Amino acid sequence: MRIKVSAGMAVAALLLAGCSTSNDLSAGGQGVRFVEDKPGTECQLLGNATGEQSNWFSGQQGSEGGSMRGAANALRNNAAAMGGNVLYGVSSPSQNLLSSFAPTASTMTGQVYKCPN
Repeated sequence: MRIKVSAGMAVAALLLAGCSTSNDLSAGGQGVRFVEDKPGTECQLLGNATGEQSNWFSGQQGSEGGSMRGAANALRNNAAAMGGNVLYGVSSPSQNLLSSFAPTASTMTGQVYKCPN
């Protein structure tokens, strides 16, 4: 009986691990940088992008804000997919009342620019 319970717990852990999402930085996303100053006229505004990291299975806590890092990686990946290499005006909407009781997704938004290297 003890073996069946341990095997069941191991299967459940693997299923939960498979359901959690992680946003790895793509090769294109590695070329996207965050800036604090608005890009100049030599840069072209491509639009807005959003990055999101689900926290349902991992919760809000993590080492060094892992959920926000995942959202930032997703944002950089999305900016690269749009053809951009610069993110400006990046913000993260504030936590709401629901996030105090249940883990919600971490989200970041920003303006995507294509600037000369």
